[in-house]
Amino acid sequence: MTRVYNFSAGPAALPEPVLRQAAEEMLDWHGAGMSVMEMSHRGPEFMSIHAQAQADLRELLGVPSNYRTLFMQGGAIAENAIVPMNLMRGRAGADYIDTGAWSQRSIAEARKFGRINVAASSAADGYTSIPPREQWKLDPQAAYVHICSNETIGGVQYHWTPEVGEVPLVADVSSDILSRPLDVSRFGLLYGGAQKNIGPAGLTIVIVREDLLDGAHPLTPDAFNYRLQAEADSMLNTPPTYAIYVAGLVFQWLKAQGGLTAMAERNRSKAALLYDCLDATAFYRAPVARECRSWMNVPFKLHDERLDAAFLQGAEAAGLKQLKGHRMVGGMRASIYNAMPIEGVRALVAYMKDFERRHG
Repeated sequence: MTRVYNFSAGPAALPEPVLRQAAEEMLDWHGAGMSVMEMSHRGPEFMSIHAQAQADLRELLGVPSNYRTLFMQGGAIAENAIVPMNLMRGRAGADYIDTGAWSQRSIAEARKFGRINVAASSAADGYTSIPPREQWKLDPQAAYVHICSNETIGGVQYHWTPEVGEVPLVADVSSDILSRPLDVSRFGLLYGGAQKNIGPAGLTIVIVREDLLDGAHPLTPDAFNYRLQAEADSMLNTPPTYAIYVAGLVFQWLKAQGGLTAMAERNRSKAALLYDCLDATAFYRAPVARECRSWMNVPFKLHDERLDAAFLQGAEAAGLKQLKGHRMVGGMRASIYNAMPIEGVRALVAYMKDFERRHG
């Protein structure tokens, strides 16, 4: 069997040791005589899996004791509605920072629940940067301030945590959670789909400060009510059991790699290798401002877009998969999440240099 280098933005590559362990345990988890996907979510076997995954996630991120970690469903798109349902708390509206396609999606959904103030936007520069903090026009009475920490489509990432005073800071961290250390205490709430850096699609991670649990709108469905989910240990309804199990294996793998400090160094090195290649030639172009470039999603374009099809065809033949850019921005995109080894980035850089020699 030959494994390709999978640069998909999500669902994304998983660590090979995790896939192998899941395969070995598929029919019989630890002598239980059944697969994890067949277990009762309230049985002792799965409850132990669930508890260990919760503990490992909290350890990796250093989650303070006054925060709850929830395993939910619906992805970040569902959270775009669930967040204002729970966090408006009788306030008139909330502040959102617009840095790309996923910020726009969050804003559009939140507008169904209250007045949304777009406090800053990088639309004018084509979403290739993050507005400087001093340009943000925040409302001190806002229910919360919302950011998207890493724009998967545009490749823009915060490399700093905004200071927003007493107003809770909320972040969609779907595509860079667990890629580097994060000071959870700076945020009121963090949320993200698992299918990029954590595990299979179907699981959504929510980390919420306890004082924000009691503000749900009366019409909020029970399954979306953070307080009720926290009280039920994320088991108000049947949770995505197999996705939680695989996420737990990923958490254990991350710990074995040295934790998030070690992963940050790896991710920084991978991104630098690819950006150095892009910056060394006019044949390729990286559109994002240097100070905002994502370590996770690297969009780039060829100087002659007529070569795009040939580039992608050659990459496929070389075992470099899923490099086509999102339809909204075109070009190419290499997603280099935690599970992408540096050998994959080296293979991509070698191919890019060879393609330039042949077509430049």
